[in-house]
Amino acid sequence: MLTTHPTRPVATSSGSEGNRTVALRFNDNILLQRLLGDHDRHLVRLEEGFDVKLSCRGNKIAISGETESVGRAQAAIIALYNQLEQGGTIDASQVDGVIRLTALPSRPERLVDTRQGRPVPEERPRGHNGHRRPEKGHGKPHNAPATAFGDLPAIKTKRGVIAPRSHGQAAYMEMLANTDMVFGIGPAGTGKTYLAVAQAVGMLLAGQVDRIILSRPAVEAGERLGFLPGDMREKIDPYLRPLYDALHDMMPGDQVVRRMGTGEIEVAPLAFMRGRTLAHSYVILDEAQNTTAAQMKMFLTRMGEGTRMAITGDLSQIDLPNGVSSGLREAVETLEGIKGIGITRFSSEDVVRHPLVARIVDAYEQKAPAPRDVFRNRLRRENNGTSKSTRRY
Repeated sequence: MLTTHPTRPVATSSGSEGNRTVALRFNDNILLQRLLGDHDRHLVRLEEGFDVKLSCRGNKIAISGETESVGRAQAAIIALYNQLEQGGTIDASQVDGVIRLTALPSRPERLVDTRQGRPVPEERPRGHNGHRRPEKGHGKPHNAPATAFGDLPAIKTKRGVIAPRSHGQAAYMEMLANTDMVFGIGPAGTGKTYLAVAQAVGMLLAGQVDRIILSRPAVEAGERLGFLPGDMREKIDPYLRPLYDALHDMMPGDQVVRRMGTGEIEVAPLAFMRGRTLAHSYVILDEAQNTTAAQMKMFLTRMGEGTRMAITGDLSQIDLPNGVSSGLREAVETLEGIKGIGITRFSSEDVVRHPLVARIVDAYEQKAPAPRDVFRNRLRRENNGTSKSTRRY
């Protein structure tokens, strides 16, 4: 693993007030080329993300622009370089994740990590512990980058280390690590289920739990289960496929199969949870917005000694029949504020899929509700094939 550290960045001010230029000098040109990407594509993405001008000559990267933007771009470049020198790799999604973490207001704001000789700006005096001193009267340095990358939570799995790509994900991962029962609520693409599965796998591999139980309600979304071919297991498996996919991302496929065979990993519909007491387990309920109030209460009361629970869902995508309230909505309203229960609410800013997904989520949230159709219930039943058409010719 390459361990050559960059020298401390040399910051020089230029231009009008509110603008500056910072030069970062690195000792390893091979790592620097990986940081830039093929045909400088990562450098271009960083320029667009922070609205700064980046130029690279030799072993230096110069950052020019608004003071605050320069500080955030500097933090992102340092974080990406540190990831490379620790043996990691960089792709477009990771670059976007670092941009998101530094470009958005943090919760809460922190300083950039300065441990292990990591570079920091030189404009301000340094304390006896090597950290920058905040300006008087402020809790943080002026224009300090928003995220302490060294302090962000991380989950270790067989496939590598999983790090957050948004502030919402960082808060969620901290909650998963420290809270017995966690609700993750928000739009698609925010990593609610993926990170919960990662936490479960990490705790299983560390011996903190004896097994993982993944569950989903098998709610019909326009299709009828009875018309699907196969036995009950074959009918249910398509609904559980996202959970299988997440598991295979966390550990080798042969281990997933072996652990499922021994019972260390169990994937089952919510209906199979009734009457059980789940001890020393990590239990995840996905698509929880499609549970009824009775089902949700039944699931939450399965919790036994040494068990952790994660409940994830999107309240904007409820597939329950008309007139049936979501158990997830009721649970959040009832349990919020109770000690030992954490709730993370994601927004479109936390979407880590294709950038278009975030814009789609925003568009749907801003769209005014459509006028109520008095024939909506009848048409829904007809489209689902559950009633005969009453249309007259």
